[in-house]
Formats: sequence, C-alpha cells, structure tokens
Amino acid sequence: MTAKTHAATPVTTTGAASARRSPARVLMRRWPTALALALTVPDLLSGNGSRDASGAVAAFGEALPLLPLLYLIVNQLGKPQLTWPVLGAGLATMVALRAQGAVPPSTVLVTVALILLIWGTVRGTPHGRTVFGIQTAGAFIFCALALTGLTVDPDLGRHLVAAGWLLHGVWDFVHLRLRRLDGIVSRTFAEWCGVVDILIAVELLLLP
Repeated sequence: MTAKTHAATPVTTTGAASARRSPARVLMRRWPTALALALTVPDLLSGNGSRDASGAVAAFGEALPLLPLLYLIVNQLGKPQLTWPVLGAGLATMVALRAQGAVPPSTVLVTVALILLIWGTVRGTPHGRTVFGIQTAGAFIFCALALTGLTVDPDLGRHLVAAGWLLHGVWDFVHLRLRRLDGIVSRTFAEWCGVVDILIAVELLLLP
C-alpha cells in the first residue's frame, strides 16, 4: 500500500502543476492583459488610414492627464481597491467634459491634479512623503507631455503624446514590480493600464 501511494504522488503533483499551467488558468490570472488586448488590438489592426491624426492626438492628449490623476487620487485615499471605481468616475467625467465643449478636459484634469498635490503637501499622504514625491513627479511629467503635445506642431505633438502614453505604461509596470510602489493602485489595474498605454503609444506612432 505504501509503495503504491508513493508511486501515485508524482502523478498527482504533475497533474496539479499541469492544471496551474492550463490556458484557462493562465487566462484567468492574466485577465487584465486579455481585456487590454481585446479593447485595443482590433482598432490597432484595423489600420489607421481612415483615422484623423489630429483628432486622435487631441483625444489621447486630453485623456493622458487622467492617468497620473488617478494615481494621485488613489494614493491619497490609501485604498487601492477603489482604483477601478475611480477609473469609472474619471472616464464618466471625461465624457461629460467633452460633451459640454466649453472647457478642455485636459485643463480640468490638470487643475484637479494640482489641487490634490496641494492637499497632499498640506495634509500628508498615507504612503509617506517619498512615495508622494514620486507621484508628484509623475504627475508633472505626464501632464507636461500632454499639454505640450496639444499646443505644438501636430507631428511633434503626436510624438510627445505617444511618449507620454508609452512612459506611463512603463510607470504602471514599475508600480507592479517595485515593493515600495506596489499597492498604490490595484495590481489588476496597473497590469491592464500598462498594456493599454503601450498599445495606444504604438497606435499614435503608426498614424499617417
């Protein structure tokens, strides 16, 4: 009985390891990446010949400040589980701002980011001054790339906005990897956002 039991154990272990590596389980663990690819790849593969380059740059440039703003909000709340709800609220705000047409969305987002920076400086932050300083630096860099990209020559602006999205993709993955920054936002969001950001940057660079 003992010999048979020991002989069967490796089969069970191998079966468990095989199950962990099964495509279904891998997809379940990597659902943020799968969702990001589903949202961006079809548009990327459809070709950009019919897309208005200036309109795409304007749209993505106006949306870029939302990314560091979301990090600032969740950082100040100190609750990464609120990342996805904050993203939903941010996207709804973007839609409303574009619909009213009176104030550019990028102006509103940058203003809110500045308010949050003042709030964090005066009232403190749940993750400490160093992390807050890193988030502040990121907010300045990404907002500067967005605002500059919206005001300069269209071709240069396209590259600046693309650089902003690409760098924010790197920013997301750094937050996934560095222990000090892990937990600022939800890990699932950081993975999803990193893939989306990089693919949007590629799309901008491929515009005619």
